[in-house]
Amino acid sequence: MAYFAETSLPDTPRFEFIFEIALTWRDVQTIQDTPAGFGRGATYIDKGTIKGPHLNGRVVPQSGADWAQFRPDKVLGLDARYMLEADDGTLILMRNVGYLAGRAPDVLPRIQKWMFEDGPEVPFEDYYLRTAPTFEVSAGPYDWLTRTVVVGIGSRQKTGNTIRYFALL
Repeated sequence: MAYFAETSLPDTPRFEFIFEIALTWRDVQTIQDTPAGFGRGATYIDKGTIKGPHLNGRVVPQSGADWAQFRPDKVLGLDARYMLEADDGTLILMRNVGYLAGRAPDVLPRIQKWMFEDGPEVPFEDYYLRTAPTFEVSAGPYDWLTRTVVVGIGSRQKTGNTIRYFALL
């Protein structure tokens, strides 16, 4: 297990930065309107880098995607799965769920214009991109991920996301 120097108290949560993933997407596909009342998008992972004090490596190219729900309330429900490879060759399956929501009603359409129509970049302060990943990995140096609560804070780029991950101590 990764040993952290601090611990949370019942009324004082503490977090420690563990790693950052910078993702680049290869393709995007969209189903506009499903009978369930929302659209569905598939954003396929092209590549990614992992850097941090507790994990370094890469995202295995084309090992997964984010299958986002385009909810009627203008929130994207994120559901991504892809394979990480640590510098020592250890494979780690990551499932990342979360939300991308605008802090105002016009933000999601602005993000879509930025992504697909070369519109202006949307500042980080205008949206909420948060995730809660879980991990599957063999017993060994990274199995602490399977019993640690981790949260991610993401920022958008035109062709991907950068998400910084923190362990809840």
